[in-house]
Amino acid sequence: MLDYSAQLKELLSITVQGQASDLHLSAEHPPTVRLAGRLVPLTKHKELSSDDVKNLSETLMSEEQRQRLFEKKEVDFSYSFPEEKARFRVNVFFQRGNISCALRLIPSKIPTIEELNLPTVLHQFTEATQGFVLITGPSSHGKSTTLAALIGEINHMRTDHIITIEDPIEYIFEDDKSVIDQREVYQDTLSFNRALRSTFRQDPDVIMVGEMRDPETIATAITAAETGHLVFATLHTNSASQTIHRIVDSFAPAQQNQVRAQLSGSLLGIVSQRLIPRIKGGMLPACEVLFNTPATANLIRENKIHEIPLVIETSAERGMISLNRSLADLIKRKEISLEKALNYSLSPAELKILIK
Repeated sequence: MLDYSAQLKELLSITVQGQASDLHLSAEHPPTVRLAGRLVPLTKHKELSSDDVKNLSETLMSEEQRQRLFEKKEVDFSYSFPEEKARFRVNVFFQRGNISCALRLIPSKIPTIEELNLPTVLHQFTEATQGFVLITGPSSHGKSTTLAALIGEINHMRTDHIITIEDPIEYIFEDDKSVIDQREVYQDTLSFNRALRSTFRQDPDVIMVGEMRDPETIATAITAAETGHLVFATLHTNSASQTIHRIVDSFAPAQQNQVRAQLSGSLLGIVSQRLIPRIKGGMLPACEVLFNTPATANLIRENKIHEIPLVIETSAERGMISLNRSLADLIKRKEISLEKALNYSLSPAELKILIK
């Protein structure tokens, strides 16, 4: 009989020591890691059977998590791997009747804005005491890590009470100047919305919402930002203007004018980021950054959201950055290739003009 516990430890060690970002376990494939954005099969390991993946996945899970997997057909959780002092965010799910498993390695050290090569203007968000900051972008493009860097900076600068609501908890914060309470959905609370509403009775200064999944959570987050809290949250959107559309469109038409008015008053800014493969290896972020100036607030209130890209383009002196300018800067510094930049640009024709 195979020792699945030993096999799992070996695969996790390979992932950590090889500095891979992810490990994939799927039937009829060898274990596969993601290195610098590319999937690389571990060819020294045999192809996994559906039973292999099921047993390896069950080695990771508690009895409660196993029950949730079979009830909901997928389960998210975090997993500590003490042998390498590492943590993983894990998603176990069914595909074609078989179990598959995706593990994302969470760095043990919380990186700084500089270490992540993020724009230094992001420091402005950590200096605010009230308002709504959104970190957006596609899945697996570093949103959680950017959030962790912002919360980590506040922790080292201010005597605040910080509450995070996550599914699952990824980075573990150690209290420095702040007191930090981290709540995991399903383990410490039943839902994002329920936990967020509870924060009003927990005396927070800063609230971090791992994901806004429904209109109720969005509405509560906006209210929290309006009532004197600094709120950080993420959304799976591709640009600042698309983020505002997504928030407003998640409400019934009769509520949308009120939501636009609330958002125009409470929004501090939006960061939309992509991780681009670097010429020298690894990944680098390209960011669109919007700050809520009087001009931005006016466009949100008047539902002229389509004009926001122009405001970003013409407000560099206020710290705003368009995604194309961020990509063009990385090309000029010979950090990324033109081909990769064009793949990630929302307006490739405009990018070609910029770099000329």
